[in-house]
Amino acid sequence: MSTRHFTEPAKKHLGQHFLHDRRIIDMIVQAVDPKPGDRLVEIGPGQGAITFPLLDRHGELTVIEFDRDLIFPLTDAARAHGTLEVIHRDVLSVDFSAIARNSGAGEGPAVDGKIRLVGNLPYNLSSPILFHALDHAAAIRDMVFMLQKEVVDRMAAGPGSKVYGRLGVMLQAYCHVTPLFDVPPAAFKPPPKVDSAVVRLVPRAPETIGVKDPAMFTAVVRDAFGQRRKTLRNALSKLCDAAAIEAVGVRPDARAEQIEVADFVRLANSLAAAPAGTDRA
Repeated sequence: MSTRHFTEPAKKHLGQHFLHDRRIIDMIVQAVDPKPGDRLVEIGPGQGAITFPLLDRHGELTVIEFDRDLIFPLTDAARAHGTLEVIHRDVLSVDFSAIARNSGAGEGPAVDGKIRLVGNLPYNLSSPILFHALDHAAAIRDMVFMLQKEVVDRMAAGPGSKVYGRLGVMLQAYCHVTPLFDVPPAAFKPPPKVDSAVVRLVPRAPETIGVKDPAMFTAVVRDAFGQRRKTLRNALSKLCDAAAIEAVGVRPDARAEQIEVADFVRLANSLAAAPAGTDRA
C-alpha cells in the first residue's frame, strides 16, 4: 500500500486524520473479514488506508467521499487493487437502501439484499452519520466503524454508567453494539488529540426491536436525557404524567441514566398506543 498518489494534506475543517498504522489497518480488515457476495461500502476512504487492503481481499468496493481532491488519487491508485466505485457525496445525503438495491463496483446486489458499512468516520459528524445509518438499518447487515473512543464508550454504555445517554439508548434499541479495540493517536497523520476505538454494530432483526412508533421513542429518549438531573416525572412532563410512567413498571422518581433500554421502549409503546385525544400529561 502506498500514499504516493496523494499530495493533499489533511483538511482540518473536514475533520481529516489519515490512518497509517499497518497493524491497526490489518486489525480493521480482519474485523470486517469480507466474504464472497458481500457488498462493502466504505465511508470516508481518505487516502485509502483501509480501502486498498479491502480491495486486495475482496476485489470490489464502493466508497463515499466528500473531498473532491481525494477522488482522482483514490481512483488512480485503486486500479492496482481491484474495482472501485466512488460516490462523491456528503454521506448524510446518501441513500444506503438504494445502494443495497442497486448494483455497483462491477457487482450485482448483495446476496442478502444488504450492504456492509465500514469507515473511519469524521469525528465531528459521527453521531449524525450513526443516526443516518439507523434510518437505513433494514438495508445494512453490519457496520465496523472507527470513532472517538469517548463516543464508542457512550454507544456501548449501560444503565448506571456516567456516559449512558441518548446515543447509547437509541443505538442499542436497534443494534447490537460491540466495542472491538482501541486505537492510539499515533496511528494517524496528523494525530488527533483523543484516543479512538473500533466498534461493530449489527442491526437487530425487525421482529426483535419492539419499537412500535419510532417518533414517539425518539421523543421519549430525547426528553428523558434532555436534563439529566431531572427525574423522569419532570423530564417527561410534556409527554406524559407520573401515572403513565408507573403503568409500565418504571419509577417516576428515577433518572434517565437508571433506566434500561427495554423500559424506554415499553414506555414509548404505551404512550403511542394511547387513544387519540388522551391527555397523557
